[in-house]
Amino acid sequence: MYIAIEGIDTAGKSTQYELLQILYPDAIFTKEPGGTELGVKLRAMALGGEAKSKVAEMFLFLADRAEHIDEIIRPNKDKLIISDRSLISGIAYAKDFPMEMTLVLNLIATSNHLPKKVVLLELSEKELTKRLSAKVNDSIESRGTQYLLDIQQRMKQTILKLGIDFKFIDASLSITQIHKEIKEFIDG
Repeated sequence: MYIAIEGIDTAGKSTQYELLQILYPDAIFTKEPGGTELGVKLRAMALGGEAKSKVAEMFLFLADRAEHIDEIIRPNKDKLIISDRSLISGIAYAKDFPMEMTLVLNLIATSNHLPKKVVLLELSEKELTKRLSAKVNDSIESRGTQYLLDIQQRMKQTILKLGIDFKFIDASLSITQIHKEIKEFIDG
């Protein structure tokens, strides 16, 4: 089963991802972008702001996603795969483009391989502002609170549009409570 952990920057995906590695030691753990050798390079380019146009940035992420499906998802389709992000982020972060277009491009990049389940960690504006002010922001986080809240809303719309089994979780809950809810959803 292919499961994606989603959420905007600072929502706590990485923390939960690390806890899931302990809980499911036999699972395949990966991330987008950067789950492959090529993906590491593409991620550095995208997050470092090397792509000056939004179109170029979107295609960097699409290239990573296509490589990720071929190298990680397909070869392990009979195993539990837990991914930090998926095409849902790809569609959401390409918010300057029509959803239908980004949906088609992402389905091409993934060869229609969708997560079976998706967890979305949601942040309120107040909590997001607090978390962003406590760290050095990358080029995407530097776009601001409203930008990230718009992304979060588009993630929700994308999950609903794709019809994937989902669980939305308040990311301001305790790490332990969030972990418990994710485990119940995966095992359910």
